[in-house]
Amino acid sequence: MTVMDVEALLGSLSRLPDVEAENLQAFDATDRLLLETAADLLAPDTKVVVIGDRYGALTLGALAGLGVGHVRVNQDLFTGRLALKRNAASSGLDGLFTEHPLGRELLDEADVVLLQLPKSLAELEEIADAVARFAAPHAVLLAGGRVKHMSLGMNAVLERYFSSVQPQLARRKSRVLMARDPKSISVELPFPVVETLPELGITVCAHGAAFSGARLDIGTRYLLTFMDRMPPARRAVDLGCGTGILATMYALRHPEARVVATDQSAAAVSSAKATAAANGLGGRVVVIHDDAMSTLEPGSADLILLNPPFHLGASVHAGAALKMFQAAARVLAPGGELWTVYNSHLQYRAALERQIGPTVEEGRNPKFTVTRSRKS
Repeated sequence: MTVMDVEALLGSLSRLPDVEAENLQAFDATDRLLLETAADLLAPDTKVVVIGDRYGALTLGALAGLGVGHVRVNQDLFTGRLALKRNAASSGLDGLFTEHPLGRELLDEADVVLLQLPKSLAELEEIADAVARFAAPHAVLLAGGRVKHMSLGMNAVLERYFSSVQPQLARRKSRVLMARDPKSISVELPFPVVETLPELGITVCAHGAAFSGARLDIGTRYLLTFMDRMPPARRAVDLGCGTGILATMYALRHPEARVVATDQSAAAVSSAKATAAANGLGGRVVVIHDDAMSTLEPGSADLILLNPPFHLGASVHAGAALKMFQAAARVLAPGGELWTVYNSHLQYRAALERQIGPTVEEGRNPKFTVTRSRKS
């Protein structure tokens, strides 16, 4: 396939079922640069692994434009996995890649690894450790990102796991870090991180990509101060659960409740499962990997707790929160309640009124607002 064909492929990619908007694309200049850099390293029998592919640009670009016969893929986000499958089917490239969790199954004897650099240094460390631990001794990791989002800390993380880390020339405001010669790893797996939170009296477990790590983020901390006002629900959901702190705290306070924690991040799901188990709730908190409660039945929840993101990737965008509000409207039973914490400047109350029903402000501090919305 020619370069023009690759450009046509990239231009045809869709973000669906993720949020689509004029300022949001299914590929970026980093995808192009990673594919161009990898072209000189690949042969038909090269074992290629792609990590962090957002909507399929790297996987399908490697298959279509670089002569690769098969790709092993790891994607954290549920929406990214669905988008890759959808884009592969529409471009006639389905069946040429397999999906794997981060670990030996994904990376065994891999020659070249293509990585869209994550925002979190902890997530990068978990990936770098896995590549050094399980890939071939001669493996090359190509880690690319937008220059404005890259830091010297990323180089430092890679240098802990590779003997050679060489920044390549920046092009189109993107750069690739080429890491070679993986170091021998003899210690135990460093993730999940396990921490005790004395202020809550619980243990939290976090994989590298989990939001806020094993710490208590300030939005969740504020929402927790209202837990005594929340109703004793028979069926409660922690939507966008992260490490599962809200689900864990609600389950501990309400032993009679069936609590579901759900997130579109596989790392968050693994973290929440580990957090529930660490606090003796492995049998009482059900953790689900899906997109905005897509696997839950309509009217199946009496209470939903939500600390929504206000970013989509690196872009500030309200689309993720609005999608979650729509999902809550579908899943809440009549009379059920959605408790939401959000940055006050986002002014979500009108959207909550429109999507859910009557909404009242339960509290506000200098940064956050907590609202309670009742399903009409």
